[in-house]
Amino acid sequence: MVRQKLCLSLLALSLAAPGLYAEPAPASTAQPVVNVVDPGSIQALKKMGAYLQTLHRFQARTELSSETVLEDGQKLQQSSSAEIQVQRPNSLRALMWSARAERELIYDGKTATLYTPALKYYATTEVPATIGGMIDQLEVKYGVQVPLQDLFLWGTDAAPLDKIDSAMNAGQDFIGKDLCDHYAFRQGTIDWQIWITTGEAPLPRKLVITNRADEARPQSVSYMAWNLKPTFKDTIFKFTPPSDARAIGIRPLNSQ
Repeated sequence: MVRQKLCLSLLALSLAAPGLYAEPAPASTAQPVVNVVDPGSIQALKKMGAYLQTLHRFQARTELSSETVLEDGQKLQQSSSAEIQVQRPNSLRALMWSARAERELIYDGKTATLYTPALKYYATTEVPATIGGMIDQLEVKYGVQVPLQDLFLWGTDAAPLDKIDSAMNAGQDFIGKDLCDHYAFRQGTIDWQIWITTGEAPLPRKLVITNRADEARPQSVSYMAWNLKPTFKDTIFKFTPPSDARAIGIRPLNSQ
């Protein structure tokens, strides 16, 4: 029986665990832990967010792995992939696939359509005329999350910078051939890390999420690849149902 499954979102990762053999200070002299928020690490998030907001036409792909924790504490790892094609301010196409399921989301500025190719079912609903508004409505009203949706949050006033309890610069690593700055953050019971490319194009390339609310510390890991000069045509944002596809309704969360 599954105890808990760590859901994948775009931005959140894990801090390294403390040394296993570190001796605690005597009770009489122990000092309270002070969480330090490094201003430079927060500024790196702001710079990344500001740059993401300048991208008007792009393609991003992510390879995800997440852990499911069974009742006895054993972990099972699952993999999935997603890709988004974007033309701001009001066009988006998303593909989501794994060995278990495949889905498509097509948004044309007026409606959002969810399509399951295997079942030949699709559902269409009216949504706001911006990508951010569409994302909010699908999640709040229908419980549907758009892949990589946090890419449209960072760089806006809604970015949760004021909820970060600690932040640190963890050095540099290569993700593929890209040299990246590595940052680690803590927010409540979630630890998260992010690797951002150095230079004038600060793109997120790797994300890791650790759930500290679960003693098993389940993690999710996401690697992202970017194409800032895509060749897709605008016709991909128009959904034309196959002749054998069937339209179905989409039920709001609060409906009976």
